[in-house]
Amino acid sequence: MKVYGINDAVFVTVVRSLKAEKEVSFMVESIRTFAGPMSKCPVWVYTRVPQKQNRMNLGGLGTEVVHLEIPDSIAEYIFADAVSACALAEDKAKGKFRSLIWIDTSCLVVQPPLLMNLGPDADAAVRPVHVRNVGRLAAEPPDGYWQGIFNALGVRDVSSTVASFVDDQRIRSYFNTHSFAVNPDKGLMKRWLELFEKLVTDKGFQSDYCSDEVHKIFLFQAILSTLLVSVLDEERIRILPPSYNYPYNLHDKLPEDRRAKALDELTTFTYEGRKISPGEMADIEIGVSLKTWLAERT
Repeated sequence: MKVYGINDAVFVTVVRSLKAEKEVSFMVESIRTFAGPMSKCPVWVYTRVPQKQNRMNLGGLGTEVVHLEIPDSIAEYIFADAVSACALAEDKAKGKFRSLIWIDTSCLVVQPPLLMNLGPDADAAVRPVHVRNVGRLAAEPPDGYWQGIFNALGVRDVSSTVASFVDDQRIRSYFNTHSFAVNPDKGLMKRWLELFEKLVTDKGFQSDYCSDEVHKIFLFQAILSTLLVSVLDEERIRILPPSYNYPYNLHDKLPEDRRAKALDELTTFTYEGRKISPGEMADIEIGVSLKTWLAERT
């Protein structure tokens, strides 16, 4: 596989809490250590914390801290920060980078994530969701929640499907957002923000179909998934293999045949709520060099 130049991709994340401030330097250092040809890609960290107040230790990591602006109409809605950061980063990256790679602070890179460097062959790279949660089974008609999203996009339905990784449910295309890549020249992130704002401020949609916590939490993810499959041709969406975005936080819930045997086999993984000190990771093998790296940093 051709590896495109390091200047073709930029990593983007957002810091939304004190915990994330501690996580972000860990995540950035994993990119610098294990991403191979992509280890020198720029990393833009969006935050609403004034620079003089933030406690992020990013010195010497080649990372830019950028002020995050969120529209007032959605400022208090969950994950509005991620959507807003991606839209701002897209505008900043347009015409300069071929791949905008969103990565959550609860993720680590342990092998070069080469498939997220889109090149000319794709306009997005994504993983299916880990579990179905609000996803709609492919054999069932869309419910009011998904129909509202389809209506906002001006489509009747979507025909593409994926299988959720952990619980293996065949659902309408619904993608994980711990990490993904898009072509910033396509304007997908700007459109994502517009649609998110439209549905968050739609009082009827919110009261009828999005009044509970789980539907609010995953609204940003459901909108992005529908947007990608509605706007892009199927062959322009790269479905990443299971070594990307591996859910170590759900490791014990995975069937044996889909459970990673060793951390070193993965490309990126999320640990979201799990401790990743080697002494507390008895359920997965870790090679000596990676174990040493983790032990020195946890």
